[in-house]
Amino acid sequence: MIQKIKKFLRKNNLDGYIIPKNDNYFTEYSEINNLFKVSNFTGSAGFALIFKNKNYLFVDGRYTLQAKKQSGKNFSILEIPHKWPKDLLNIKNNRIGFDPKLFTKDTLEKYFDNKVNLFPVKFNFNNTYNKKLNTFYKLKDSITGESYYSKLKKIKKYLKTNKINYLYVSASENVNWLLNIRGKDLPNSPIANCKLIVTDKGKLYFFSNIKKTSNLKRKNFKGLKFYDEKNFFEVIAKFKYKKFSIDKNTCSVFEQQIIKSKFDIIRDIDPIYDLKSLKNSIEIYNTRKAHLEDGIALTKFLYWFKKNKKIVTEKTVEQKLKKLRKKSKKYLYPSFDTIAGSGPNGAIIHYKSTQKTNRKINKNDILLIDSGGQYKWGTTDVTRTTCSGKVPKNIKNNFTKVLKGHIAVATCNLKKYSRGYLIDKLARKYLNDSGLDYAHGTGHGVGFFLNVHEGPQAISKYNKVKLKKGMILSNEPGYYSNNKYGIRIENLVYVKKLKNNLIFKNLTIVPIDIDMINFKMLNSKERNYLFNYHLEIYTKISKYLNKDEKKWLIKSIK
Repeated sequence: MIQKIKKFLRKNNLDGYIIPKNDNYFTEYSEINNLFKVSNFTGSAGFALIFKNKNYLFVDGRYTLQAKKQSGKNFSILEIPHKWPKDLLNIKNNRIGFDPKLFTKDTLEKYFDNKVNLFPVKFNFNNTYNKKLNTFYKLKDSITGESYYSKLKKIKKYLKTNKINYLYVSASENVNWLLNIRGKDLPNSPIANCKLIVTDKGKLYFFSNIKKTSNLKRKNFKGLKFYDEKNFFEVIAKFKYKKFSIDKNTCSVFEQQIIKSKFDIIRDIDPIYDLKSLKNSIEIYNTRKAHLEDGIALTKFLYWFKKNKKIVTEKTVEQKLKKLRKKSKKYLYPSFDTIAGSGPNGAIIHYKSTQKTNRKINKNDILLIDSGGQYKWGTTDVTRTTCSGKVPKNIKNNFTKVLKGHIAVATCNLKKYSRGYLIDKLARKYLNDSGLDYAHGTGHGVGFFLNVHEGPQAISKYNKVKLKKGMILSNEPGYYSNNKYGIRIENLVYVKKLKNNLIFKNLTIVPIDIDMINFKMLNSKERNYLFNYHLEIYTKISKYLNKDEKKWLIKSIK
């Protein structure tokens, strides 16, 4: 494939060609993955830049080790945000080709900073799509807690306040949220691929594969007109007014040019991101129920792993966890591919076991297991680090530093630490005091029965979004010793209002391995947190456990 692209460069008089991970819907996970075809890299984020004599793969800190193993033979691996294409030597005035349907204007400016000459030209990867037709379906208002008419009122108010005639909703997840619909166009998210235009008069123009809308009753969507994706230009050509708002994160260069040819673009942020991030009480209630189901499965799994005497591998672990989750009638499928990294594989932050890398897990190996599920109705994501043998003192100490950071986040004062970048410092403090750190954010936003990764909220060094009631985030500090082991402790939390204060409340109901902890390093506040957390778990799930599982779980309450 690389040689074909280099031939394409010569034919089109280009110096380089850029290949993203995303498809034209800009989703994190998709059945179309041109980046993998070119580089063999399987991570969820990154992009490649192919030159005539050199190839670069850009990934963030989660994936540097993985990228070197999977792609290092043919690519130089560069870590973002420390290195961007604009930082490469001799990049100035290069002729770089790109597919205009796969990039936004904002992304290209961030990558190249106007240092190169960009040419919209498509390289044909000959992608074949899954022929199975996954029809869309509507969620009841009793599940979502708010009708689509109520949500539409908020959008109309936004348009009126900002004097906008048309809002182009190009992020499928936002369309799904607004219309209370879901589908199965992605492997791990219940998302229907679609786009939408909302007018200031409340009319909606819905674009998708029209065959997938057969289950949607038109009477449930007053004012909504259905169109095939290819009719986008034809539809907007009939619009009369001038002012359009687009989403800079997901409106492609191709679409933006079409809109710009006739309209004034006055805003570039989709207001649905903010609205969607604030879960209502029904969404929180349903999410908590999903976490109860998940907690039962994970607790049973951890007991099995600790007590199991047979030889297990990373693949065995994946299969066992999947089997336990599937016992719940509300479980649908994973919210992402399970990460089961034992020993040195645990140090690869987003490791995925393959037949080639699948390790036999020895008794004293540290196992990092990061997994999640899509349930009726809720999305889960949890990481535990455990060991069935003896844990060396240095690993216990590092685990405890991670745990102290995890507890610092869970118990922080959200009046004082109201934004993600402030909380991120708390999570890293105990590791940083020892000269240690981790190359990923401390937490990401999570959707309501949508994507497991969702913005705009996050706990990271750079996120300044103010945390508000109803937001769901992960709390997942970690530590990774290259070629030795990995540690991560992850719970999902939501922002709850208590009297006049905002606090984090745990959603995850899964015990933390007390055999990994050096209790001498914990202060009384941290010990009390752990005691109350495990007591709450026992109270909620003990009736779903057998006698031996209960005995094991009660030992965590100390």
